[in-house]
Amino acid sequence: MPKLKVVLVALSALALSACVVAPYPRYAVADQGYYEGPAVDVAPPAPYAEVVPVIPFPGAIWIGGYWGWNGGRHQWVPGRWEHPRAGYSWQPHVWLNIGGHWRLRGGHWRR
Repeated sequence: MPKLKVVLVALSALALSACVVAPYPRYAVADQGYYEGPAVDVAPPAPYAEVVPVIPFPGAIWIGGYWGWNGGRHQWVPGRWEHPRAGYSWQPHVWLNIGGHWRLRGGHWRR
C-alpha cells in the first residue's frame, strides 16, 4: 500500500507540473510605450461591431473589444464591463505600425 501511495503522489506531481500561469509577455519599444505579444506582419482587420450588453451596475464603464494575436492570426477579444477607477481614464488597445511591423499596445488605465 505505501508503494501505491508513492506512485500516485509521483504521478500527481508529474501531471500538475505542466500547469503554468504566466503573464502575457510585454515588450518595450523605445519612446513608444509597452506592447503585448510579438510584432506581426499582418495588419489587424477592421474593428468588429459589438453589441454592447445591458449595463450590469450603475457607473460601469464599457471596455470595447479589440483584435488580439493568438495562434499566428488575429482573434477578436470581446469587450467587457468594468468598475471605473477614480482619477483614471481607459485608454483602449491599439495596433500601430512600427518599422513595417504591427504591434499591439495594450489597453490600460491612465491618470
